[in-house]
Amino acid sequence: MISTDNISLQYGKRVLFDNVNIKFTGRNCYGIIGANGAGKSTFLKILSGDISPNSGKVSIEPGKRMAVLKQDHFEYDDKVVLDTVIMGHAVLWKIMQEKDALYSKEDFSEADGHRVSELEGEFAEMDGWNAESDAAALLSGLNIEEDLHGKLMKDLNGHQKVRVLLAQALFGNPDVLILDEPTNDLDINTVTWLENFLLEFKNTVIVVSHDRHFLDTVCTYVADIDFSAINLYRGNYSFWYESSQLALNQRNTSNKKAEEKKKELQEFIARFSANASKSRQATSRRKLLEKISIEEIQPSSRKYPAIIFNQSRPAGDQILELKSLSKEVNGNFIFRNIDLFVNKGDKIAFVSRNSLAITTLFQVLMEEKQASSGSFKFGQTITRAYLPNENESYFNTDETLIDWLRQYSPGEKDEVYIRGFLGKMLFSGQESLKKANVLSGGEKVRCMLSRMMLQEPNLLILDEPTNHLDLESITAFNESLRNFPGTVLFTSHDHTFVQTIANRIVEVRPDGFIDYLGTYDEYLEKRNVDSAVFA
Repeated sequence: MISTDNISLQYGKRVLFDNVNIKFTGRNCYGIIGANGAGKSTFLKILSGDISPNSGKVSIEPGKRMAVLKQDHFEYDDKVVLDTVIMGHAVLWKIMQEKDALYSKEDFSEADGHRVSELEGEFAEMDGWNAESDAAALLSGLNIEEDLHGKLMKDLNGHQKVRVLLAQALFGNPDVLILDEPTNDLDINTVTWLENFLLEFKNTVIVVSHDRHFLDTVCTYVADIDFSAINLYRGNYSFWYESSQLALNQRNTSNKKAEEKKKELQEFIARFSANASKSRQATSRRKLLEKISIEEIQPSSRKYPAIIFNQSRPAGDQILELKSLSKEVNGNFIFRNIDLFVNKGDKIAFVSRNSLAITTLFQVLMEEKQASSGSFKFGQTITRAYLPNENESYFNTDETLIDWLRQYSPGEKDEVYIRGFLGKMLFSGQESLKKANVLSGGEKVRCMLSRMMLQEPNLLILDEPTNHLDLESITAFNESLRNFPGTVLFTSHDHTFVQTIANRIVEVRPDGFIDYLGTYDEYLEKRNVDSAVFA
């Protein structure tokens, strides 16, 4: 068990936490949620001891070990990969180092013999003889090939380092496991492996993630940071979100009778519990929604952006056609001979083992790059709006957000009109006077969405649209695209985002493509079953 006792933290006049008392216990997984800037990562650092609060303390049950996913990707550059993983269990690693030092002594004494005997006993109790094989199994599960296990960390690329540090945190069955954005830079297969690992994990997990599918799969509780406090709710993220929205709607309907409200909440709990019983948690160690009470359901104070794409005119029947489209980079094809006819209303998710292939394909379609061969043609009625993966070049200006957005507005638009679009993306009042070149990553994406809404498109091209966004913005964006009557071409690593939007999946390969009509989950299932085709 790990708990906080009256934790408070303040930076200047800004209070992040005020007398927070919370306990994390048993075989549960706690998802820490909160708006951008609420202090999610800061709270994890307080729990791990990296940051000291202004007052209060953190207590961990005596004899229990904590492991934390490290964020410094260069800390272990001079260490061997396999050793880096084992170092996650600091006590075991210290014993191994002391043993090796004693055994290598030329003048090995009787006292040394006694000490080695003690160390060997402790080593065996910690299952030290299986340390290397356990570490290797973790690395393999996270797609770090065996030939990399003996290399130095500095020889690995950034994505590989992230996985090794994740293996380090998971190693040795820690009693408390703290993970900050563990799915970053993981592909769908590795995320699935991690989900299964945590579902079978026997101790306490505390995690921050923007991946809703991941939170829904592994979490039994949600810890919501709001108003400098942390409130604990039983269930996963979807239950928290849907129930809090229901409670908010009920609060705003003041003439609804209390009995009607209670019945609506009870029906919601029953519905959600029935779905949860069919989930993977039902066959694992976790028991989701065992004792949810109506009293737990509270409205959220979150503000969700209003992302609404209106079409200046509906598209005709001719949307987009690609004929033998290919692109060669440095002598290698990153996509080749793509023949694709996009239908009106299609919402196509593009997937690839090489994300550069999809980014380049979208850049070709937006005429930012030229194809090596082949052609494409949009219908005459098509109006496009594009959200690039990299948007830094759009913000190299000290203009205010009002002036920045005005340049993308068709025709002369007054300030009130421009402020309206910024307000929808939560830039109200003084926020709209911010300089464009000082925005955070999430703020830049929200500005780009304001720009797209101004264009009133009937076709959207989106390259990793959820990058840098908080859960509130992702949720609002998700709903917007589900309701958008036009056509969408997009790529995303957000499982829920793809599953709930796409009706067609196109897998891009160096030697061609696969066009699958159906949902993302159906595509993944088909890919696993028909490995000969999807290999």
